[in-house]
Amino acid sequence: MRHGALGRASPVSATARGPGVRDDPSMDTLVRTLADTLVLGAALDEVRRARGGFELLDHWKQGEFHHDVVVRLPAEPGVGGCAGRAAREDAGPVLVIATNCNGGVKEVLAFERAPDRWALWHWRCPHVADFTGELPALLARATTEHWFDPCELLAPDARSELREEHRERQRGGGWVPRGCGVGKRGGT
Repeated sequence: MRHGALGRASPVSATARGPGVRDDPSMDTLVRTLADTLVLGAALDEVRRARGGFELLDHWKQGEFHHDVVVRLPAEPGVGGCAGRAAREDAGPVLVIATNCNGGVKEVLAFERAPDRWALWHWRCPHVADFTGELPALLARATTEHWFDPCELLAPDARSELREEHRERQRGGGWVPRGCGVGKRGGT
């Protein structure tokens, strides 16, 4: 996806979206619609409206200013498990909704199955040695005016709201409060 008028995500060809992106017009439309909401709460409300629910799989924080919210969609629109959550046997595609620290949607990615956290960051920042792995097939992608190169958050001189004596580097880069980075939940 590429920004169009007013910073809205607009469709681009599969080749312009990057290697490995499959051509799926319905998923492109959903991902573009979610990105256009610009706010996490509204994006999740739209998932509920369009697909009947979702299953929250994970929430990953990289540094102080980047969040990845990982949700599984029902296999078919309106087909969900208990309370609208996707049943495992009916599990559909997985969305990663990347936000800033205020819940502003930066990027929406759709995969055929849940990606590994470090593989996703390897795809975003292949030059960072702490990140490795392969992603499942990328079905669709959209960015918003909130998007910027997430690798900027990983630099040793990346901005921080934490005083130097109260922070430590996270796996791959980014700052976390001292005692919250290394060794917790796979290097949170």
